[in-house]
Amino acid sequence: MTRAVSAARGPLVRRGPAAAMADKARAAWDGTPPDWIEELAALADARGLKGAGKAIRYSPSTVSTVISRTYAGDMARVEQMVRGALMGVEVACPVLGAIGRDQCLFHQKREFAPTNAIRTRLYHACRGGCPNARIRQE
Repeated sequence: MTRAVSAARGPLVRRGPAAAMADKARAAWDGTPPDWIEELAALADARGLKGAGKAIRYSPSTVSTVISRTYAGDMARVEQMVRGALMGVEVACPVLGAIGRDQCLFHQKREFAPTNAIRTRLYHACRGGCPNARIRQE
């Protein structure tokens, strides 16, 4: 009886090990993914999607869609986060000095909270004409 049910659903498909993220990146980016995608895929292979997402402050699903070139969000921001967190790209912050680009973007996205003087200075510097800011002034 069980066999008949299985036959009705079709043959069982045996799946091998999950495809490596590096292979997924090459397939999605026509064989030559950008250097930052290669870095992200290598990290995802080493630490898993959750570990890679934690390193760049994005969700595992975002990491997967970025690698597979189907991410609908701000790909330029993800690139900057990867370059800052994984590739050592730094910017000159007027408050903190040399910091990673990922840290810069993280501080720009934070809402105002007068919890301490440095956070307040960062908030105002990010919105006060810092050349590294991606915040739109209205």
